[in-house]
Amino acid sequence: MKIPTETKPALFGAVAGAALAAIIGFSWGGWVTGSTADQMAETRADRAVVMALTPICVANFNNGTDAATHLAALKEAKSWEQGNLVKDGGWATMPGGATVSTDLARACATALTEGT
Repeated sequence: MKIPTETKPALFGAVAGAALAAIIGFSWGGWVTGSTADQMAETRADRAVVMALTPICVANFNNGTDAATHLAALKEAKSWEQGNLVKDGGWATMPGGATVSTDLARACATALTEGT
């Protein structure tokens, strides 16, 4: 079988074009791999859960005993300690939940200290 002489340059052009399209797509086009897309989706879902549960945590804090005293102590604590204070106080533990999200405790502490 005889291959036409135009085939070799056409194949090289197709391969070069595909490589260039992939480089441009992944660099500037916003293309991502499946694992990166999964990781991005998980991060967004975690953020959404924290945003949804933060008002519940704030309500748990405000409905607890000595809320004003605890709030004063929370405001006086260093910023990196505030999440642990909320976590240790149990206000970030959701009903039926056994574990506490550190991100939720931090978001709750931020909401409480900023008055939002």
